[in-house]
Amino acid sequence: MDIFNVFSLFGGLALFLYGMNLMGDSLEQQAGGKLQVILSKLTDNPLKGFLLGLGVTAIIQSSSATTVMVVGFVNSGIMELTQAVGIIMGSNVGTTVTSWLLSLTTIEGSSFIMKLLKPDSFGPVLAFIGIVLSMFYKKGKYANVGNILLGFFILMTGMGAMSDSVGGLADMPWFRDLFVSFTNPILGVLAGALLTAIIQSSSASVGILQALSATGAVSFGSAIPIILGQNIGTCVTALISSVGANKNARRTAFVHLYFNIVGTVLFLVAFYSLNAVIGFEFLDDPVNAMNIAVVHTLFNVLATAVLLPFNKLLVKMACLTVPDGKEDEKFPLLDKLLLGTPAVATVRARECTVDMARMAQSGLLKAMSLVHVWDGKVAEEVIQKEDDVDHYEDALGTYLVQLSSLQLSMADHRTVNTLLYTLSDLERISDHSVNLLRSAEELKNKQVSFSAKALEDLNLLEWALQDILTMTVEAFANQDLEAARKVEPLEQVIDEIVYRVRTNHIKRVQTGECSISNGFILSDLLTCYERVADHCSNVAVAMIELSHDSFDTHEYLQGVKSQDEHFGRRMDEHRARYGLTAKS
Repeated sequence: MDIFNVFSLFGGLALFLYGMNLMGDSLEQQAGGKLQVILSKLTDNPLKGFLLGLGVTAIIQSSSATTVMVVGFVNSGIMELTQAVGIIMGSNVGTTVTSWLLSLTTIEGSSFIMKLLKPDSFGPVLAFIGIVLSMFYKKGKYANVGNILLGFFILMTGMGAMSDSVGGLADMPWFRDLFVSFTNPILGVLAGALLTAIIQSSSASVGILQALSATGAVSFGSAIPIILGQNIGTCVTALISSVGANKNARRTAFVHLYFNIVGTVLFLVAFYSLNAVIGFEFLDDPVNAMNIAVVHTLFNVLATAVLLPFNKLLVKMACLTVPDGKEDEKFPLLDKLLLGTPAVATVRARECTVDMARMAQSGLLKAMSLVHVWDGKVAEEVIQKEDDVDHYEDALGTYLVQLSSLQLSMADHRTVNTLLYTLSDLERISDHSVNLLRSAEELKNKQVSFSAKALEDLNLLEWALQDILTMTVEAFANQDLEAARKVEPLEQVIDEIVYRVRTNHIKRVQTGECSISNGFILSDLLTCYERVADHCSNVAVAMIELSHDSFDTHEYLQGVKSQDEHFGRRMDEHRARYGLTAKS
């Protein structure tokens, strides 16, 4: 082996790691928000958590990413610590899928089927399909599929380059002596843990070991401890990500660490105790990539089978390591850890924005009730909700800006843009709840009330306003564009109702039925209601326009009013609902 083989080794390693990252990131983007949907369907059943963790990790090909995601979920309050244990165990088994894919390089045989299964045969075809998809589709699911195929081909190419470059190492005494020393279980575990901690991927370090096994100098006796150590080394990523997180998030990272440490110790004690009694002759035999995949899977499956029933013990160990302290138990609104998986962070941001919308809706409805019956306790709730909405806007605004700078799928990019455009409108709706509260307080302090006819008009307007609020929030929460298209016609009808209420009030003032002083308060209420409807319209228009990557509110409103044949019909339906005369 000369210097050029070393160059080839590093080149192969670079291709291998790049291919693994490209494939993993593309798989994650393709899965998108479905990852959180999958992980959110949890119970306290550890077995179900194990299966979910296995499935998610098999999809994104990274136990580190899954564990970091889980740490983020626990830190942000989406998931309980006890729920995280099963997922962590499942992620360890799910990550073995990569080693099985890499073991395809060892397939031998002259039959057509056996040749077809070799990466050298189907890899170039996948690469060609991948590059075509990537060239013709810059974003979206087809681009992700193309990158997945390209990533797999680059991964396999790097694997082959590493295997070819290390062929000469088998004849070098120092290399053979190195792996002989790793037959010492402690040294082997430490070596595997150190390598994995450096590259922060057990799949990658197992792949490197599989490439080195092509030399024939790696025996079962040296490979087994290294593989066990690799499972411990992968915990470093979760431990780093938990720094600065709350105590339960840190405990989650330690559960991952203790699972692998305890599993390794039990496996080593059991295996070498049997070896001392029986004497495993295969320990001196050379190992290949397929054998490594088997050992990797066997260890994780056995460790899970043994420790899953004792999941509460792992939690207790983590709690002893990270004891209760004077920590603020309020979970952060949005966790920066989730930014490591942008698709999941996008879903979380949307969920929080929906919470903000419902909070603004609730606060406004409570404030409307104060106009009719003053209640000090309800007034305090309105103020508290407005403060909470302000907190949401600040946190979400910062988070969404950070999220928008990351690599997002086309769908996630649209979602983030929609959230950014709608935040201020949702916050303004909440502001108007306080404005309504002040008007209601003025009515109480001045001990005045509206006439029966004025209240009748106001009730009609408030009925329509409740409808547009509900329609907007539900359309936003469910991403229902068809429902969003019904908002603007209702907003136009609300403008007509506001005009009618003002006109009726002026007539009553002229006849002496209503006073001018009450009219000032009524005018403030009408202004609030009209502007709330305008903000609902803004939210709906943002949803519709950004769904096809454009945003021109004026052009949309002009076009929909003059060209949409359904617009007039919807307005007439709304007019009929509120007892107004239909217009042609």
